[in-house]
Amino acid sequence: MLKKIQVRILRAWWKNWIPRQVALAGVELGRNVEFYGRPIIEKFQNSRISIGRECVICSMPEYTALGVSHRAIIRTLREGAVLDIGADTGISGASICAAVSVKIGQKVLIGANVTIADTDFHAINPAGRRHNKNHDEIASRPVLIGDNVFIGAGSYILKGVTIGENSIIGANSVVAKSIPANVIAAGNPAKIVKEIRD
Repeated sequence: MLKKIQVRILRAWWKNWIPRQVALAGVELGRNVEFYGRPIIEKFQNSRISIGRECVICSMPEYTALGVSHRAIIRTLREGAVLDIGADTGISGASICAAVSVKIGQKVLIGANVTIADTDFHAINPAGRRHNKNHDEIASRPVLIGDNVFIGAGSYILKGVTIGENSIIGANSVVAKSIPANVIAAGNPAKIVKEIRD
């Protein structure tokens, strides 16, 4: 009985308080976005984060089949960066970082502990690499993920990648080059292994 009461209190907090906190941070939030646990959301000044209607963002291992190893992280890293998440998308403990642009379509499934980043975070040149803040020396290119894409647990989607609609990325894949629509791709580096037919 006590456990049920605790769960009800938690769900009420997630449903009411977390969306308010997210909106107060300047995030554009669609209708009926659900949070299971508190994500880490950080919006750089003069950047944009939008989360479409009916998205579900899970940051607690109890509420997703595979569990998650950390809270969901949604973050812009520079002025002018754009991070858009389309309607009815599900995210489980993923890290999504935009220095330039990360756009995720509608009805996308992002499995446990996926990383999506449009930047290398650090320069290739080793001189001062650790503290380098010069954006011109840090490679960044937009990421675009089409509608109905399914990204398997533990995968990495790297800068400059486009994934076409309906495609599936196998678990623990490293996607360094674009993947067309309607295929299954897997591996490191990810390669097409099968077409998806109606």
